[in-house]
Amino acid sequence: MRKIRTLVVDDEPLARMRILNQLQRFSFVEVIGECKNGREALNKIGKYRPDLVFLDIQMPDLNGIELLTDHPFESLPFIIFVTAYDQYALRAFDLQAVDYLLKPYDDERFAKALHHARQQIMLQDKALLHEKMVRILHE
Repeated sequence: MRKIRTLVVDDEPLARMRILNQLQRFSFVEVIGECKNGREALNKIGKYRPDLVFLDIQMPDLNGIELLTDHPFESLPFIIFVTAYDQYALRAFDLQAVDYLLKPYDDERFAKALHHARQQIMLQDKALLHEKMVRILHE
């Protein structure tokens, strides 16, 4: 089983640290970076192609929703929104978010969101492997 390459994006240093500390509990996660704003995340998502992004919504310059809607990615990572604002939940799920963590959240809720993302990533990996096998068989 491969590790889930994860990026953490939040303009609040304490919020980023909390997510990073929680991710350390899970051996199947590899944190590949952290970003303090949407612009920085835009660059790192394009460069590092994470499997999963923990994404704040309310950030200066480029918020989490704008990051996903205004900037098409070749391959969009799975997204867990982490925010203090519940009014964006419907929009987040319209954007195919895996989960929506409302601050403050507890350890159990965080783990549930992460495990849900892991399941989705594993399903995607299986589908991609199946596609490759079919292509090889038809060559």
